[in-house]
Amino acid sequence: MTLPVFFFYIFSGIAIASAVMVISSRNPVHSVLFLILAFINAAGIFMLAGAEFLAMILIIVYVGAVMVLFLFVVMMLDVDFADFKRGALQYMPVGVIVGVILLIELLMVAGSTFVSPELAAGSAMPINNAVSNTQALGEVLYTRYVFLFQGAGLILLVAMIGAIVLTLHHRKGVKRQDIGEQVARNPKTAIKVVKVKSGEGL
Repeated sequence: MTLPVFFFYIFSGIAIASAVMVISSRNPVHSVLFLILAFINAAGIFMLAGAEFLAMILIIVYVGAVMVLFLFVVMMLDVDFADFKRGALQYMPVGVIVGVILLIELLMVAGSTFVSPELAAGSAMPINNAVSNTQALGEVLYTRYVFLFQGAGLILLVAMIGAIVLTLHHRKGVKRQDIGEQVARNPKTAIKVVKVKSGEGL
């Protein structure tokens, strides 16, 4: 067994164990920490495959920003996840059906290489060793898959706006800035002249 193969088994084993702990941990903070560990090991696998750009993206973007943000949100909100899990069993049949469909799709994608290897070979991009990994990835994303790349960005944007709209709750009694009211002000409404009698002032 060579050294890269040994490290591949180490990284993949820890990543699979961390993924299992993410969905099995009762404490949400522990789940986020295990997810960070899974991302770090996935970055190690990318480094072994020669995709250093994707490895750095996993560390900097997902671990350094997204997962840390999730961790702070979970810790600050102090959400009682026991209430969320009480009614989760009623959605178990739907979850099993979706999981079986995803498993069948993954098996079809993985088995297509053995069933029709000529199709898999035709869809693969040729490797150009003259350019760096980052440049090659950018050329593929912004030429061959540019519409899919922009569509994925649009879906993420819609999901972000939907999450903000669903979680934004206006509390009563909180003073907020009203741009229209500020622009519509005039000297008559902005200044109030009060005549104070002698001896009754501050």
